[in-house]
Amino acid sequence: MTSGNTHRNWKRKVQCFGAALLTVSMLAGCGASQTANQAESESTEENLVLMEETLPQTAPDETVMALSPDGPLLPSVAGVDAEYSEPIPDYLRIGEKHPIVLKLQQRLMDLGFMDNDEPTDYYGEVTQSAVKIYQRQNQLAQDGIIGPDTLEAILSPDAKYYAAQKGDEGTDITRIQSRLYELGYLASDSQVTGSFGDATEEAVMKMQSVNGLDQDGKVGRKTMNLLYSEDVKANMLAYGEKSDLVLAAQKRLKELGYMTTEPDGSYGNDTIIAVKQFQSRNDQIVDGYLGPATRVALNSSDAVPNGLSLGDSGDNIQRVQNLLSQLGYLKSANVTGYYGEVTEDAVKLFQRTNGLSADGTVGVMTMAKLTGGDAKKAPAQPKTNTSKNNSKNNSKNNSGSGNKGSSGGSSVPNTGGASGGASALLAVASSKLGCPYVWGSKGPNSFDCSGFVYWCLNQVGVRQSYMTSSGWRNAGRYTRISSFSNLRAGDIIVVSGHVGIVAGGGTVIDASSGNGKVVHRSLSSWWANNFICGWRIF
Repeated sequence: MTSGNTHRNWKRKVQCFGAALLTVSMLAGCGASQTANQAESESTEENLVLMEETLPQTAPDETVMALSPDGPLLPSVAGVDAEYSEPIPDYLRIGEKHPIVLKLQQRLMDLGFMDNDEPTDYYGEVTQSAVKIYQRQNQLAQDGIIGPDTLEAILSPDAKYYAAQKGDEGTDITRIQSRLYELGYLASDSQVTGSFGDATEEAVMKMQSVNGLDQDGKVGRKTMNLLYSEDVKANMLAYGEKSDLVLAAQKRLKELGYMTTEPDGSYGNDTIIAVKQFQSRNDQIVDGYLGPATRVALNSSDAVPNGLSLGDSGDNIQRVQNLLSQLGYLKSANVTGYYGEVTEDAVKLFQRTNGLSADGTVGVMTMAKLTGGDAKKAPAQPKTNTSKNNSKNNSKNNSGSGNKGSSGGSSVPNTGGASGGASALLAVASSKLGCPYVWGSKGPNSFDCSGFVYWCLNQVGVRQSYMTSSGWRNAGRYTRISSFSNLRAGDIIVVSGHVGIVAGGGTVIDASSGNGKVVHRSLSSWWANNFICGWRIF
């Protein structure tokens, strides 16, 4: 390698990682040598000219430093060697593994280009996809490779948060359009194309108008956060509306066992409860709105009918319990909204009394009989059974519905081993190790973090509706764990922007965007520092 090439390569790394400290004395030395040695060979003079062209012209006290979120990344060439034990590649691309990748992932997460997660040193497909979107937004070549220009742009303190606008194309646009369609702002699923055109811009502006945001037609931080918020206002059939369309939906919900009242065409609380229950059973976003995607699923021949059973909770459970109570199968004190063993026993007795299969599950036929007006009342119960049932209610029917979290420190928890339901959950979770991370995916062969938890719980019989990581902050149905150190195997751990399943030995199994797949890893300080709460299910 020639001396000129050596200088050029060194300069490129300096520009990439902010490590050069070049003083004017170097140049002065070159100039003095050139003046004092006029008689030197022509080749030597050419070499000096080449050096002057290669090295940047700086004032005596100037330094050349790359930018980062907190200022210069590294103060000197020596700093590069000191921070990283192995040379930093000139170009970072898929498959690379280097400590600098961890810093870049964290920056991309902070800017909204990657889902929040514990960053890693691996440059996988998820990182590559985030880099491509960043390059698109910053008018850089969309090759998914981090070279000098891309690196400087990402680490700049002036780097802009994620934003999508007209003319953009990509998988992120597909996700935005899918959500706009679910909320009723895009009229047809044929408009979910991955290309941000006029129809998408109009849909974004309409969504912004309905929700009180500035109508710029761009999906920036506020618009993106609102899209997946429980507070977002949809452009579709909702509470207070009255129409034949609502009536038709109610009749279908009744047919599938979700409606507990007579259809009347008015979108009231009972309809919201039924729609949410349907959405949770049919892989829809649980928002209580009859949007296009929910209506398609509702009218599909593949629609999953209702089936309330042990462990379920919610308003629909409370309505069923009220019906059972009115017919004498359940004491009013047992109307808790939680489907415990007392409720299961009451359902079995109702089924036997009314000539149904006594499986303890409220399916379509049981729901139809409960709400049909011709159900038989409960036979007279011996007094001894009443006290027994009350005792069972106190100990079992309300289990799982309280918040018993404790406060404490944030040391790595001694999560121990798992048994029973927790052991089954971890076995299911472990069976998916290595499956790819895909944003918005709910399994069975690819997942995002919340989709992974959702799928695993349902595989072991816990009928949990799909919730985003933010939704898991207020799950409410399970026992809340408020201290990181009190977590144990089988718990669901919720951190800022992420969720996973606690495993034994102070570890966690989760769908990791940083690793690009489902992994089993340590509950490191990152989890402790970002900890919000845990939920004990078993």
